Order: sequence, then C-alpha cells, then structure tokens
Amino acid sequence: MTETPVPDRVVVVAVADMHEGPTSDSPLVSQALLGENVGSLERSGDWVRISGDDAYPGWVAREALAELGTAGRYPSSDRGFVISGLFANLYSEPDVTRRRPAITAPFGVRLSLESEGEGPGPDWVRLRLPDGRPVWLRSGDGSSESRPLGIRGSIALARRFLGLPYLWGGRSTFGFDCSGFTQLLARARGIRLPRDAHLQAAGEGGVEVPPDQLRAGDFLYFGAGPDRVTHTGMYIGRGQYVHASTQHRPGVQVGRLGEEPTTRNLVGARRFAPERRRSRRPGIP
Repeated sequence: MTETPVPDRVVVVAVADMHEGPTSDSPLVSQALLGENVGSLERSGDWVRISGDDAYPGWVAREALAELGTAGRYPSSDRGFVISGLFANLYSEPDVTRRRPAITAPFGVRLSLESEGEGPGPDWVRLRLPDGRPVWLRSGDGSSESRPLGIRGSIALARRFLGLPYLWGGRSTFGFDCSGFTQLLARARGIRLPRDAHLQAAGEGGVEVPPDQLRAGDFLYFGAGPDRVTHTGMYIGRGQYVHASTQHRPGVQVGRLGEEPTTRNLVGARRFAPERRRSRRPGIP
C-alpha cells in the first residue's frame, strides 16, 4: 500500500471512515481526520478512493471531502492551530451556552488559525474549518506553537488515552486500533510510521532491538512470527507497554511483557529516531 497521489482534497468532517470498497457496508480499513489533505485515486458514484500522507488507500463518502482549490493545501499558510484536548468543541460564535458545537474535533487535528486574543477575550481563538466556516475555540484546547515530544512526553501522552475505546480501523480519540494508536504516538515524536502493524514492523528507518535491551519508547510487535505481525504497542519501561487492544475491556490499556500470551507472541521490537525537527509544524502538540 504505497499510493501517494498529490493532495487535491481535504477532509471536512471530524472523522471520515475509509472503507475497503465504495460502500458503507464494506469493511472499515482506516480513517482520515478533519483538516487532513488527501489525494484522490478514483471515483465510484458518491465515493472517492483516497490516500493520505501515510500512503494508505481507502474509500470515503464524497460528502466528507472538499476540493483544495487554488490554495493547494489546508491550512493555506503556516498559521495552524492543533487540538491538544482529547476532544474539543468548536462553536459558531465565542459562547459555549448559546448554541450546540458546530463540530467536535478529536486530538491532533490541525486547523487554520485566523486570530488569537481577539473577540471577547484572550481565552478564545478564531479558526477556519476546511469547508470555509469560521469557528471559535477556547485557547486551552490547543496550541499554535507545538513541538515534537521526547520519550517521556510521549509516554505521558499515551497515558492520557488510557480507557479510550478500541475501534478496528480507528485512528482518533473516538476510537483507536493498535497501529492507529502507535502511529499517532510516533507522529507526536516526529516519526512517520506506516498504517498497519506489519508495515511498521518492516518499515525503514528503525533499528531492531533484542528483547533484553528494550528502552522506553521502543515499539513492540506481536504475532505468530516475524512475517505474521498482527499487533503493536509502545514500551514504557519496567516490563510494561501501552497499546490499543481487544483484551479484557477493549480499549487503550497497559500490558505486561511477563504475562502470557504476550511473551510468547512478542516477535520483534524497533527503535526509531525522529526526523529532522521542523519548527512549529510537527502536526501534534
């Protein structure tokens, strides 16, 4: 799955489900989030097959997308504002009591920043959604000055997600699957990982780590063998790792390497270095 077309569309809903085929009854394979730039691969009726920056394709309802137009990308400038709360309500006016939210955005969504510290007070920011609508957000729900996290910061971030639900194909705080979760944790550190666990395990740029040399921040891979990886998580030290799993109560949880069948199914670990840091645009605070 290495299809990387030039972005020509942007996601205009909070979470756009990506399906295996051009129908809502087709299996969910991934998701695209509000404000993400994607490229269209083909059309079928009211469905568009797209691919994002992780080169993972899937079919999305056409109504969930808008054309990028002459701007070529969203946001059209470097003035972005990244959602740092698990979820954030965005309003059509700077008041949380008069109307219901215009939209609720999940963690990590990057939106176009119009102004900070204007309007009713310094605790509001004005944003523009990808469909052109102006919205207001409390400033504490995000940041325009985000930087890649270190190992300790990424562990703290992972713990914030504990208890969030498991969702096959999910890659947002509305629900994660295992590889969607590790992909987000890696991106917060400036590391780009492929979408699926087996692709992450075989991905370039990582160094294989023996089980007795694990360090916090290493990514773990589980399955029936090195060529049959089906699950992933991030090691957080002291024999523990955090993962989105269907075990016990399905959701984001902490596991232990000394427990079965975890120990038997651990088939590899990789250590990734962040890409060269780029100021102000890591994508996630």
